Amino acid sequence: MADLNELTESHLALARENENGRSAELVAHDGELRQTVIALADGVRLPAHNSPPAASIQVLVGSIRVELDEEMQGEFGAGELWILTHERHSVLALEDCVFLLTTVTSVDKPSYS
Repeated sequence: MADLNELTESHLALARENENGRSAELVAHDGELRQTVIALADGVRLPAHNSPPAASIQVLVGSIRVELDEEMQGEFGAGELWILTHERHSVLALEDCVFLLTTVTSVDKPSYS
């Protein structure tokens, strides 16, 4: 079983040290279900990417903004859980942050772009 508190601390430290300002680890993989801990340093952006058939973000520490091109889907802080858009989107760290990304992949539905 993954210890989210320990993973949060270690990946946040790695993100702060890494040149690209991020760190991630796949912590659960069960069939189509995947859960990944992602840490981003303040101001780092995950570039626009396609959305899997189903996904959610649970912010563990800090805050993020999910953007659709020029529009904002929302800003989310520690303790908040959000169902992600089915559109191509990016994620911006509004401060040092760690979130748990839960996705469902490899199902009959295609990824959204």
